Amino acid sequence: MGTWGTGPFDSDLAADFVDELERLAHQQVIEVLQRAFQRVTYSGERVDGGDGVEAVAAGALVASTLPDSPIVIDPDDGPREPLPELPPSLRASARVALDRVLHDRSEMAIGWVDSADADQWRQEVRQILQALETPTEH
Repeated sequence: MGTWGTGPFDSDLAADFVDELERLAHQQVIEVLQRAFQRVTYSGERVDGGDGVEAVAAGALVASTLPDSPIVIDPDDGPREPLPELPPSLRASARVALDRVLHDRSEMAIGWVDSADADQWRQEVRQILQALETPTEH
């Protein structure tokens, strides 16, 4: 797997995950996002690095759909078509999964060679989490 940065889409695996969304119907997109979160949430003691990458990418996508979200997806990184309207439960699932990805028993949290990269990655995931936690007004 190639990784070239600390952002949620800075790896081949994350790019493949986004590409997978391109050919799906709206309900299928929601299901794929939900499964990405569930694989991390129910993974047991240790979160697999690949599952973590997909959960972070999915979390960034969900966060980017929220009103006034600070998470903006570069058009080169995200799906070509806008995401469908997402159920509120997906936001809660994303928060649980990203909390697990940040945990020390996560391969993503411990797999960085450079501690500055690790710190930058953690900060970026925390920003996604913060966007997911900010209440939206209707």
